[in-house]
Amino acid sequence: MLNKIIYSSLLLNSILLGTLPSPSFAAASNEQLNVNLQKANHSVSEKVITWRRHLHQYPELSNREFETAKYITKHLKALGLEVQTGVAHTGVVAKLKGGKKGPLVALRADMDALPVTEQVDLPFASTQTSTYRGNEVGVMHACGHDNHVAILMAVAESLAKVQDDLAGDVLFVFQPAEEGAPEGEEGGAELMLKEGLFKEKPEAVFGLHVTSSLNTGQIGFREGPLMASSDSFSINVQGQQTHGSRPWNGVDPIVAASQIIMATQTISSRQVDVTKAPSVISFGAINGGVRSNIIPDNVELIGTIRTFDQAMRADIKKRLTKTAQLVAESAGAKADVHIDHGYPVTVNNVGLTQKMTPTLAKVAGQSNIITTDLITGAEDFSYYALETPGLFFFLGVTPQGQNAKTAASNHSPQFFADEKALQLGVNAMTQLVVDYFAMTK
Repeated sequence: MLNKIIYSSLLLNSILLGTLPSPSFAAASNEQLNVNLQKANHSVSEKVITWRRHLHQYPELSNREFETAKYITKHLKALGLEVQTGVAHTGVVAKLKGGKKGPLVALRADMDALPVTEQVDLPFASTQTSTYRGNEVGVMHACGHDNHVAILMAVAESLAKVQDDLAGDVLFVFQPAEEGAPEGEEGGAELMLKEGLFKEKPEAVFGLHVTSSLNTGQIGFREGPLMASSDSFSINVQGQQTHGSRPWNGVDPIVAASQIIMATQTISSRQVDVTKAPSVISFGAINGGVRSNIIPDNVELIGTIRTFDQAMRADIKKRLTKTAQLVAESAGAKADVHIDHGYPVTVNNVGLTQKMTPTLAKVAGQSNIITTDLITGAEDFSYYALETPGLFFFLGVTPQGQNAKTAASNHSPQFFADEKALQLGVNAMTQLVVDYFAMTK
């Protein structure tokens, strides 16, 4: 009992002397920070739209985001941030040091556009063109990365305005080439990490992606696996050319290729545990032969593998290779299998997601929090989430009152993003940072 009295007396003296903040003082301090943050967020509400329209009008393809990087850099330097350019070719990284000691948190936005010709009637629609795989193409932010960049620019400005009260540091990551680096080049999140992005490892990383599958005001995510891994493959089936009227004089790679296609479909349905996670093996092209009466020497198959579990991903790759080789061998042919290892599974750290869900519910309203289905598309945010706990969420951009299920999807030339959604993205990202810092005091 005496020890408790002595401890209480020391604690009270510490509070009176100002060496230890009282709980009520800390609560009041956090409350004032949130008030100031809301004011800061409101002050950028028009700027974020201006930035987004500029970025939308002048899109650039992967690893070619030169003007986009300059636009971002000018803004970040004006905020007084430490800015590093040329990361992974065109990436921009900035650090904001909070006024109080605390953890480092990373926020990511991707910058690149797609080789798509815009079909949306907007005064700031893209008319840009570029060269893609040797062809002249239109360029459009058909995946909405212009929104991501504008939101993170606004987040940087808002947090800079409350910098002295932040109990931690923020790393702003403007990433190139999320859609994939040009053939023969490296890029994206993987290259940024390779070049030392997380040399000082953040405790958490947050990212968002706009989607037409949700309405403005809605935020979607799920714990654990969210988006699939993506691996592409090619299978060259080598036979022996012969006349179509005498197939026994050669080895038919077309028949062998068809048997490989059918056999590999049993990998997902019969060979891996379907109760653990879904998986998909799809063939996208079959190339071989030139005439109806000539059995060719070889046939090429190309396709993709999608999984939601890293161990299953590795297992399926082995099974695909073995199946193709043995089926070809049984037909007297030979199969050469090559797998290009793409993006890993995007996983929302369960602990981090559970901890930050109340924050997202606070800014969007509980009724606007949507638990999304598993998504077989892929995201290279996954690389960051392999390094440190990550939370990736979707921001609805189909106008309220419209059916999000029938809206033009991301990557469509008719993809449309409601600018009213941008402010929610700013509010969500800034509040995640402030609340995370408050939870780790």
